[in-house]
Amino acid sequence: MTAADPLPQDVAARAIALLDLTDLSEGSTEEAVRGLCERAQRHAVAAVCVWPRFVAGAAQALAGSGVRIATVVNFPDGGEDVAGTVAETRATIEDGADEIDLVLPYRALLRGDSETARAMVAAVREACGAKGLKVILETGMLPDTETVTQASRLALEAGADFLKTSTGKTPVSATPEAAEAMLLAIRENGGRVGLKVSGGLRRVEDAARYLALADRIMGPDWVSPDTFRIGASSLLDDLIRAVETGA
Repeated sequence: MTAADPLPQDVAARAIALLDLTDLSEGSTEEAVRGLCERAQRHAVAAVCVWPRFVAGAAQALAGSGVRIATVVNFPDGGEDVAGTVAETRATIEDGADEIDLVLPYRALLRGDSETARAMVAAVREACGAKGLKVILETGMLPDTETVTQASRLALEAGADFLKTSTGKTPVSATPEAAEAMLLAIRENGGRVGLKVSGGLRRVEDAARYLALADRIMGPDWVSPDTFRIGASSLLDDLIRAVETGA
């Protein structure tokens, strides 16, 4: 760390307010989600992110708290069943979801069928109405930054409110290289769409790396819960430690 770098406790305090506190484990339970919601309220994170079956319980637990409820659709495989994904989206919104994290049909994109991928995003965008739509590009499965840029532009054109790096279910999740390509596409599009970095972030240093990247590309006043999120399950522990210890 150099003299110009922010202190760990400052990074941590900034990052907590941007956190989508996540439990997408296969063994997640109603009890675990209640505990997640309690932690989310205690530390004033931006949102919780849970499986669709837990949205109604989370909505009850978080009523009036200001913590948003995100859930995932077409997750984690990024399939091509538009009608099924739209139905899932509508059901989770009825249960109380504020934000939908949709996996892009990235395999369609990779085989040159961008229209199938675009149709999925556009249909879910319509189903979301005024609710937020984050489009997961699954960047660890894309071969290069050029493809990340292509996927970013497609999602932006189809109505994404956020671009999200990863499901956290593949061998490679978020990388600075992918996040940079996504931020550049967002800036090219006018800077009104957000970025969610997700998968593999566990330490305050990880948060610092991506915050610095966003500040450099988008400017120091761009990052807020409306434009930047960090999706993680275990990161909060290290952020709290940094705030409490200053290290």
